[in-house]
Amino acid sequence: MKPNNPFLISGYHSPEFFCDRETETETILEALHNGRNLTLIAPRRMGKTGLIRHAFYKLKEQESDIVTLYMDIYSTQSLGDFVRLFANTILGKLDSAPQKAMNRISKFIRSCRPFFTLDEFTGLPQVTIDLSPTEEESTLKEIFEYLASSEKRCYIAIDEFQQITEYQDKGVEALLRSYIQFLPNVNFIFAGSKQHVMQEMFMSSKKPFYQSTQLLTIDTIDKDKYAHFAMNHFANHNTSLSEEIFYGIYEKFDGHTWYVQNLLNRLYGYNRDIDTDLVEYANRQIISELSYFYADLLTAYSAGHVRLLKAIAKEGCIKEVLSGDFISRHRLRAASSVNSALKKLLENELVYPSENGYIIYDRFMGEWLRSQAF
Repeated sequence: MKPNNPFLISGYHSPEFFCDRETETETILEALHNGRNLTLIAPRRMGKTGLIRHAFYKLKEQESDIVTLYMDIYSTQSLGDFVRLFANTILGKLDSAPQKAMNRISKFIRSCRPFFTLDEFTGLPQVTIDLSPTEEESTLKEIFEYLASSEKRCYIAIDEFQQITEYQDKGVEALLRSYIQFLPNVNFIFAGSKQHVMQEMFMSSKKPFYQSTQLLTIDTIDKDKYAHFAMNHFANHNTSLSEEIFYGIYEKFDGHTWYVQNLLNRLYGYNRDIDTDLVEYANRQIISELSYFYADLLTAYSAGHVRLLKAIAKEGCIKEVLSGDFISRHRLRAASSVNSALKKLLENELVYPSENGYIIYDRFMGEWLRSQAF
């Protein structure tokens, strides 16, 4: 079933509702087809998940018998969490016949107890595992053995892969690498949003995944191609979006995909020709809906953190946060205090170090901050 609104802000439907990324898609397809694992790096909400699902859609078009699997490990906190999610993602997905799937799972997964239910839509087994800390590494090994035993070619995307560096468990990177390098029928996409961490994981000679993948970094969608995509969808809806107004939206969010899509989604739903007043109305509506969340979020931060956030928001983008000029202009505390606050805001992803300087990571939050008096 086609979506009612072509400007998707979550999930993936089909190429009709996916804009551009043709070069990046071909890079992924060519790498995976030729047996190379791939590291995909992009800021959060830039569209890497959609790109992965689009590439998987294209792969299935080329070879329908392959298996494509996606898992997001952002919420995992330990090796145990990873193994549980990995099991839920992998087990039962490599066999079309439910009984065969359950037999193969029971054959390979011996260190813990798997629980089976059947997916009401696909009829395939849904598997959860009862796992104790002493069984984590054994179960992980068994899942990889289960993967290796399959006769099907399989492609697995692990999103927010840098999260494994946050685990208290030691040696997780080396453990995963030791299994992944011996899977001839499986290739991986390791996707992540923290560029410096991902580059360290895959480009440092001290790390287990050193030079084990092809690297792909994505940025904004080409402005002209995005404009063509958006204007066509509005025209098909018997409404108009001018090139000038689209470019204004694009520049407002520096081409950051999710924010552009969010505003276009809202505008499309109004069922009328788009002008600048309507764009501003939609933007205010979104920010108003998020205002309580932002206000509540800031209660966890000190006055110094909030002052720094608002100062960065007022600047839009600032390269020298510790400069005397910036500090005095916004009446901030000493450089040491600003530096300490900046580290926490970066760690919690409220502030992002872009190529041109520090920005508020959530563009809507940046606009909300500029409208507030603290």
